[in-house]
Amino acid sequence: MSPRFRRPLPTSKPQQPLARVYLIWTYERLFSAYDQRVAQILLTHYDLHTRDRYLNARNTLQTLLSYGVIPIINENDTVSVAEIRFGDNDRLAAMVCNLVDADWLIILTDLDGLYTADPRLDPTAQLIPMVEAVDARIEALAGSTTHRTGRGGMASKIQAAKIAGVSGIHTHIANGLRANVLLQLLAGDAVGTHIYPPTSPKLSSRKRWIGFALKARGEIVVDDGAKQALTIHGKSLLPSGILSVSGNFRFGDAVYCTDTTALRFAQGLVNYSTKELQAIIGQHTSHIERLLGHKAYAEVIHRDNLVITDGLKKNKS
Repeated sequence: MSPRFRRPLPTSKPQQPLARVYLIWTYERLFSAYDQRVAQILLTHYDLHTRDRYLNARNTLQTLLSYGVIPIINENDTVSVAEIRFGDNDRLAAMVCNLVDADWLIILTDLDGLYTADPRLDPTAQLIPMVEAVDARIEALAGSTTHRTGRGGMASKIQAAKIAGVSGIHTHIANGLRANVLLQLLAGDAVGTHIYPPTSPKLSSRKRWIGFALKARGEIVVDDGAKQALTIHGKSLLPSGILSVSGNFRFGDAVYCTDTTALRFAQGLVNYSTKELQAIIGQHTSHIERLLGHKAYAEVIHRDNLVITDGLKKNKS
């Protein structure tokens, strides 16, 4: 191990520690009993917002792992505000898994896994040991289960599984109060709920960044024909298929693509600002230059800069 990662371990409890300082001290003390080194990493959504910072975070984590150092990752609450928060630790964990190309995402909670109903309210609820595909039924089941702690709940854990799944990562949801639960999972025992990734090829690092690391600055509602062109045929988004635009975005910002049922099914990098798009909604590409005075792009979102976030099996990478 590189000498720069060697430092004396604390031998006594810090005097009047901040909560986070005491937490990492506890991690160091417990992991050192197994000759393991740890390092604390604090992230905000902004750290993954720009491509260079995204890659820097990826390189930092991979370097730590290459030296045998286990990263302990938390959201940086000190500087986080509503606009740059990840929203919950489940989403943060999934995005970190994507960053480092992990094999598994293990989420520990106070339930044994995903149930057919909330087991605290319905005694007939049954544990679902395996989920081969996250569909509307699974998301509805997750939405019916609450969580005693944190902002997440089972719904956020299913969304985290979808985010991790685009990288081909398997997700396990299990009860963290169960003794030796991690050892059982690593041994291949059937514990909790195992969520399989989609069978389609995993997304490239760049597309994972576009679809799941960036914060959308606005929303574009498209008609059914445009949605079909994007999701089934792998086409680019043209102005003729747009019904409405909302938000305040500029060239290069990430925006949602939403269908007429209000389902956000894709996210991409837009080639025109909000004001420009409002002027060309529903128009043929041949009219762009006349309406705007310029025509930098024929596409509103090029297919290379578009990620299907719902129904990933139809996405063409």
